[in-house]
Amino acid sequence: QVQLVESGGGLVQAGGSLRLSCAGFGLTFTKYAMGWFRQVPGREREFVAHTIWSGGSTYYAYYADSVKGRFTISRDNAKNTVALKMNSLKPEDTAVYYCAAGYGSSDYSTANEYDYWGQGTQVTVSS
Repeated sequence: QVQLVESGGGLVQAGGSLRLSCAGFGLTFTKYAMGWFRQVPGREREFVAHTIWSGGSTYYAYYADSVKGRFTISRDNAKNTVALKMNSLKPEDTAVYYCAAGYGSSDYSTANEYDYWGQGTQVTVSS
């Protein structure tokens, strides 16, 4: 039914950039807050950023302090896609990055508030 597919991960040197993309299938994109999370083995899934459509051409974006100023989230409701532009990457950014869609919550900075998840894409930043 609903599927989220991430792409764009890979290996990059510290200081480099990557652009992740998430394509949604089987859902009405405008109804959902879209988020990016990341996870490393043995740790909790960590909030990275989310974006909420507020109507018309207005969007709200929120970032974790660890990525603020370096990462930018964007969405294209017409194409059912959300992207994460990552600049000035650091080795500590290495993780599996997940795209998620959530509906009906007042707080989208917590993983358990999301309804659908992608399979994840690996980002590895070398020193």
